[in-house]
Amino acid sequence: MSGQSTPSQTEDPGLEKANLETVFKDLQTTDGGLTSTEASDRLAKYGRNELAEKRVSDLQRLLGYLWGPIPWMIEAAAVLSAMIGHWSDFFIIMVLLTYNAASGFWQERKAADALAALKAGMAPKAMVLRDRQFSQIDAARVVPGDVVRIKLGDVVPADVRFISGDYVSIDQAALTGESLPVSKAIGDVGYSGSIAKKGEMTAVVIATGADTFFGRTASLVAGAGKGASHSQIAVTHIGDFLIILSIALAFLLVGTELYRDMVVDHSWQWSSAADILRTVLALLVASIPVAMPTVMTVTNALGAMNLSKKKAIVSRLEAIEELAGVDVLCSDKTGTLTKNQLSLGDPVLFGEDDVNELILAGSLASQFDGDDPIDAAVIAGLPGSDALSKYSQTKFVPFDPVSKRTQATVINPNGKSADYTKGAPQVILDLCKPEPATLRKAQDDVEGLASNGMRALGVARSDDDGNTWTFMGILSLFDPPRDDSKETIQRAKEHGLSVKMVTGDDVAIGDQIAAQLGMSAHLQAASDLFTSDMDMSHLPEQIAQNVERADGFARVFPEHKYAIVKALQDRGHVVAMTGDGVNDAPALKQADCGVAVSGATDAARAAAALVLTAPGLSTIIDAIEEARRIFERILNYIVYRVAMTLDIMFVVVMATILFGFSPLTPIMIIMLALLDDVPIMTIAYDNTYLPKKPIRWDMRRILLGASLMGLLSIVQTFGLLLIGMHWINSTSLQAWISLTQEQVQTVLFLQLAAGGHLLLFVVRSRGAFFARPWPARPLLIAIIGTQAIAVALCGFGWFVEQIPWTVIGLVWVYMLIWLVILDLTKLGMMRRLQNPHNAAHRIA
Repeated sequence: MSGQSTPSQTEDPGLEKANLETVFKDLQTTDGGLTSTEASDRLAKYGRNELAEKRVSDLQRLLGYLWGPIPWMIEAAAVLSAMIGHWSDFFIIMVLLTYNAASGFWQERKAADALAALKAGMAPKAMVLRDRQFSQIDAARVVPGDVVRIKLGDVVPADVRFISGDYVSIDQAALTGESLPVSKAIGDVGYSGSIAKKGEMTAVVIATGADTFFGRTASLVAGAGKGASHSQIAVTHIGDFLIILSIALAFLLVGTELYRDMVVDHSWQWSSAADILRTVLALLVASIPVAMPTVMTVTNALGAMNLSKKKAIVSRLEAIEELAGVDVLCSDKTGTLTKNQLSLGDPVLFGEDDVNELILAGSLASQFDGDDPIDAAVIAGLPGSDALSKYSQTKFVPFDPVSKRTQATVINPNGKSADYTKGAPQVILDLCKPEPATLRKAQDDVEGLASNGMRALGVARSDDDGNTWTFMGILSLFDPPRDDSKETIQRAKEHGLSVKMVTGDDVAIGDQIAAQLGMSAHLQAASDLFTSDMDMSHLPEQIAQNVERADGFARVFPEHKYAIVKALQDRGHVVAMTGDGVNDAPALKQADCGVAVSGATDAARAAAALVLTAPGLSTIIDAIEEARRIFERILNYIVYRVAMTLDIMFVVVMATILFGFSPLTPIMIIMLALLDDVPIMTIAYDNTYLPKKPIRWDMRRILLGASLMGLLSIVQTFGLLLIGMHWINSTSLQAWISLTQEQVQTVLFLQLAAGGHLLLFVVRSRGAFFARPWPARPLLIAIIGTQAIAVALCGFGWFVEQIPWTVIGLVWVYMLIWLVILDLTKLGMMRRLQNPHNAAHRIA
């Protein structure tokens, strides 16, 4: 009978390696299982055998998109608009704010289901020995110390140690990355969530819920993630920059107006407060890149649509920009770089002179219509699909971990019976008892195959009912590289990517595949880098440096994959990680861009930002190219938008201070927002330069470039304002064309509406503004249409004071001259900074 007390802990790692007597003692149970009372007590103490999930309400997610520098600016403008009754401004601002929040919320809700998928992978039912009788219960009610029965098709309900039975073959590829089912014997460990493929055994539960191997992986997923993305950090920096600037200018503006009203003119009235509020509102609306989040969302969404056509599904929009900056690609080997399909290598002949005869013998020792991957690989090596049709298999003994071989009795075409066997080379050699020289040669051949990363199978035949066996030779098996992998690796290098193989297989296998693919063939065993007591989230600097220097990693466990990604990020790299199993989920979520490859588990797809629907790595390179184009479009827009924002802000403040009037009316500012930003959303379709190296957010260079363009734009706009004010006071110019102060406002409105789009033509090109790639048709049509509307508004006096057509022509001549000046300045700046858009600094 088992005791009445409960074990002190369930997560003791020693239970995985201790002898079974110690396991029973520590768990205070027996091979007869627990009583119902004991099980209830333990359930109360250790909790249900399921993954706890921290829930975030939809409201919390939504409110998160209304919090931050740019949302604050937009919300402040909305409040001011309502306070002074500018309801048209209020409506437009609120529509953009709501759209930004709703689109971001929808994407986050769609992608944040990693834990749910992991939880769904838990076994729903379990056959448990309670009160000396087996019965089926919910797997969530399994407790440490329970004895469970596991047979063909069952999902292992918890981490277990097998205690009785012949053998069971367990598919744990999704957990450990092992490409073939693993045969378990008494004393071996079974992991929660793995699936029994053959045999039947009983086992004692050593860990449940979050303490299982499966649960620890889920915990890593929950704790993974580096916080805000680089694009979110960049937008925050831009928002901070504009907020500080607008507040400073607002104080300067308010102080100047109060001084003028109260000290100079002695005309202060409370009605003046409303005028000051209107001026501050005009400044605030002018300073807010209201459409920036919208433009970024639309550009990313359209990019996501293009990626979907290339068999890459985006589940987290900001990952597109992260993908553009990736400089290290950690790639899983099995199924990504290789076919995940065993193939025959070159056989080694001993008792046979014909290679096909050796393959035929190995095939006859296989189950003809079974689903064993080794049997399938051997049979696939036959010269013809009908090669086995002349043979009749009368008996077949499958592989088991004790005998380590298969055996079949076969009736040959001549009617004679023969026995064939294949299996572990040492077992087959012991069965055949060859001459010492033959034995040494066979052992050397097996070691040679192993050093090249290949599995070896010995094959033998008996013509006397198994009394004596003839050693026929050795079959080699390997998982060959995908046909496109070598070319894809070369393309990755050309794109400035360092590709590191990450595999659960042995170092020799990884080195061999790496050499075939043209990668550096010096993988490091993960166990040589990481120890079990190491905090994978805070690795020592020396370990991080070793990870950075390594060409790849072998014998990798889930904690190792997570640590590899984290170490590379700590060294300043932007990391993409591919994977397909539950074991890959923590690293996929931690990576800057997690990529779930074709055929990935639900957990891997949920944790990833990019899901591939076509096999291989080539789709990732296509996605990186598209991501870099998307990044360039967004970068072009940001430089343009920040420069225009600086232009409008400074001109409004300087004109108010120097001339005592606002150069733009509130309706003009709203129309500028519509004319500049709504058509500019077509930048999402623009043709862009494709960078050859990873590109990232370098705010110093971005803001430096945008500020320089902004400064020149201020000179351009304020210069035109000075010309306008001089014109008003010039008798001769007034005699030629008469202009009022309201018409000067219209002139500035036209200049800002047209000059902004001309500035975009300057910043979108890496060479002269007229060089290839030329603007895409949607962008060009949108800009031409916008300019036609702006000219019509000014020429016919719709919503603004009408100005003569001659003045409109003069304004355009003025802007075209400045177009050349801005372009020459840009070319000089780019030569000096050596292409600021191809920055190599990571945002801290």
